[in-house]
Amino acid sequence: MVDAATPAVPAAEEASPFNARYRAFALTILLGAYILSFLDRQVVSILAEPIKKDLGLADWQLGMLTGLAFALFYTTLGIPIARLAERFSRPWIIAASMALWSGFTVLSGRAQTFPQMLIARMGVGFGEAGCNPCAHSLIADYTPKEKRASALATYSLGIPIGTLLGLVMGGLIADAYGWRVAFYVAGAPGLALALVAGFCLKEPRKYMSALATSQAEAAPPLSVAFKVLGGKPTFWLMAVAAGLMAFVGYGQGAFNAAFFMRLHGDELALLAAPYGLKSAGFLGLALGLIGGAAGIVGTLLGGWFADIAARRDARGYAVVPALAAVLALPSYYFIYTVENPMTALWLTIIPSILGSLWYGPVFATAQSVVPAHTRATAAALLLLVLNLIGLGFGPLFVGLLSDALATLGGLGAAEGLRWSMVLTSLFTLISAAIFWIARKTMVRDLVS
Repeated sequence: MVDAATPAVPAAEEASPFNARYRAFALTILLGAYILSFLDRQVVSILAEPIKKDLGLADWQLGMLTGLAFALFYTTLGIPIARLAERFSRPWIIAASMALWSGFTVLSGRAQTFPQMLIARMGVGFGEAGCNPCAHSLIADYTPKEKRASALATYSLGIPIGTLLGLVMGGLIADAYGWRVAFYVAGAPGLALALVAGFCLKEPRKYMSALATSQAEAAPPLSVAFKVLGGKPTFWLMAVAAGLMAFVGYGQGAFNAAFFMRLHGDELALLAAPYGLKSAGFLGLALGLIGGAAGIVGTLLGGWFADIAARRDARGYAVVPALAAVLALPSYYFIYTVENPMTALWLTIIPSILGSLWYGPVFATAQSVVPAHTRATAAALLLLVLNLIGLGFGPLFVGLLSDALATLGGLGAAEGLRWSMVLTSLFTLISAAIFWIARKTMVRDLVS
């Protein structure tokens, strides 16, 4: 078991055999994989209204498709795949996973009923479960400790970039060719990049003898990994806090397009017309470019701030996201209550920046509270917690609350969704409090 007295990192582990050029090359491939995973995951949100009309769905069913259906396999399969990653080639696990989720994305475009779409989205989650645990642990093995938060933040750019591409591409293609074609186009690139990942990424264990002294050292039993993490309250606090931020982010992200269509549909049509676009295409461009660019800035700033803060005090890993969560809250209210749709769209810059500052600090913390041979398992457990809370229940909660306010509350579909989005944003305060509590054990729990 690793405890507070364990040396930070053995010298053999700290000395990476990979030069800066290869690390940048590998990080680019992994970033490409993450971009495609989020593109395939988020394209559903811009297609929500046409899918709802075509398949005759309720909001809770849209919430299932964008959240729980995907998260069911994505979260539960992460741990067994991570155990494979502790023993076998992580690059080839990533390659196989990419081919699988890309194929199911294409099949999403063939769905004729809600159950068929549900199975297809579950398949996407099945495939994507193999990417992050492997990628996080590879990046941690490739990268010196002092640059870990920045490297993981760079990888996390896949979230805003993939979301940007999914919204822009999905909206434009849906306007021109229909929502089904958007799924076909979203799934195709992953099949090609899967081959690149499998053949071009290197498995560090082949080059780092300290990690391959014995099979037991390279891959300790799962019970040992759980025991190590069980004594790390920082890990669990950061995971739950990040999960609540994801709960708000995924929940609102899944319904943002639907919100603008319902509340500002006529204004959107007028805004789109001068550019020769329809409402979905214009909205996809606006949400994708504004939110995506802001998310890129926030992700990079989060990693940069965390690395700087942690050099002075390791508690900076928790302080940065705690402050960001508090500062983000007021903007949510104004986005969903202002009358002018362009003002609302521009206001999304604020939560897009502040809501992505946590990626680098949280992912770096998870990789730093365990020794190198347990990193993939730590990443999988982190992703299980935050995605089960955020991705699994965020969209479903927003959809259920929207339906309840619309029918039982008598607000109607548009106002029900508006106030569902506003009320959901309050969870950022709980997240901020938990991040702040994590400061107390941060210094004691970091070991590598």
